[in-house]
Amino acid sequence: MVLDDTSRAIIEQLQQDGRRPYARIAEAVGLSEAAVRQRVQRLQDAGIMQIVAVTDPRQVGFPRQAMVGVRVRGDSRVVADAVAAFDEVDYVVVSAGSLDLLVEVVCADDEQLLDTVSRIRGVDGVESTETFVYLGLAKQTYAWGTRRPEG
Repeated sequence: MVLDDTSRAIIEQLQQDGRRPYARIAEAVGLSEAAVRQRVQRLQDAGIMQIVAVTDPRQVGFPRQAMVGVRVRGDSRVVADAVAAFDEVDYVVVSAGSLDLLVEVVCADDEQLLDTVSRIRGVDGVESTETFVYLGLAKQTYAWGTRRPEG
């Protein structure tokens, strides 16, 4: 699915407020409410966007967060799929460079973090890990990806 400017504008409206009524979005982007509803459904069905509640993990009982860098033997995608299945893992990226995967984990405490990292190390194909414990959150935003690059 190719995003046109109208779909991008709808996404921007929902990024500002995921509960914004379709009627207000329609007014802002110049479509009918029904057309906005259909576009939102198509964007969701295509996997382009989700409408979710984003929380601060620390505020809901998960004060220990970390990024775990993983070095892999063999196919990184296979290891990524295995690690992505862990409940504590909320983000997995296959990357280039000295680390093959970047894995974000959210845990209730250091014991759960230690257990999770140990389980990651136990996945077949994992060569080594490096854990970067989060000490503070300077910025977290999901309002990106809709503006077209200049030029």
